[in-house]
Amino acid sequence: MRKLLVVAGVVVVVLPLLAGSPAAAQEQPQVQRDATGNPIGVLGPVNALGQELKRPPAPTGPAPRLPDGTIDLGDGAWVTAPGGGDSIAGRLSGGGELPLLPAAKALMASTKLTDDPVNWCLPLGLLRTSPYPFRFIQNYTHKKPTHMYIMSEWMGSFRQIFLDGRKHPSDLEPTWFGHSIGWYENDTLVIDTVGFNDKFWFDRRATPHTTQLHTIERWTRVDAGHLVREVTIDDPGAYSRPFTVTFQATLVQPGDELMEYVCQENNQYGFASGVR
Repeated sequence: MRKLLVVAGVVVVVLPLLAGSPAAAQEQPQVQRDATGNPIGVLGPVNALGQELKRPPAPTGPAPRLPDGTIDLGDGAWVTAPGGGDSIAGRLSGGGELPLLPAAKALMASTKLTDDPVNWCLPLGLLRTSPYPFRFIQNYTHKKPTHMYIMSEWMGSFRQIFLDGRKHPSDLEPTWFGHSIGWYENDTLVIDTVGFNDKFWFDRRATPHTTQLHTIERWTRVDAGHLVREVTIDDPGAYSRPFTVTFQATLVQPGDELMEYVCQENNQYGFASGVR
């Protein structure tokens, strides 16, 4: 039974179990630890880098559809699954080596990895999304989509894809993400892009391209939680033939959204700070 003790006008509740008593110690939950002795929290192991989150697997049910029957890509954010290492060569469909022309090989060999444009807060370019989430946003005019945007968490950058049947202009100004037109082939979103500049890298290994770059992307939502992206790269200025690389993405957990990410010039990010 609890007793009330009044001291100087203050009511103190005296509990039968004190924090240091043997009985109290028996009631304290035991801390779970992994094989190396690190504590394991509710969300996973806790180590020097903080809490390692363990999330449930992405759903595998049928992919949702829009009212007109089109596969819905915009019901959540996506994260590209790891794979391929630091080079897109690891994502080549069918394996093998990149069909680099001699001049492109020489350029790649002479480029310093510390000069990666991403280290200076410049756009990721077309192929580099991981580990930053992205999501699709569509607009509708008279129940028909006319534009799609692919938003990236990296500096809030976005790509604009025209779905209204227009063609590529003949006098494009080269840009980081190029000029994109899109359409659906059954349940696959196809995006055709030209008009790139030659400033971004395909990967961390300085795999190059030129302003002749032309890409065809095929985005297929195979189920509710998994997305396959196949990108055919045609650049006669840097490669002897077209080739295709494949990426896998998973849907993030419900309620997770893109966060604000501001990268400023001269912020000493990555290699610029001497981190290797």
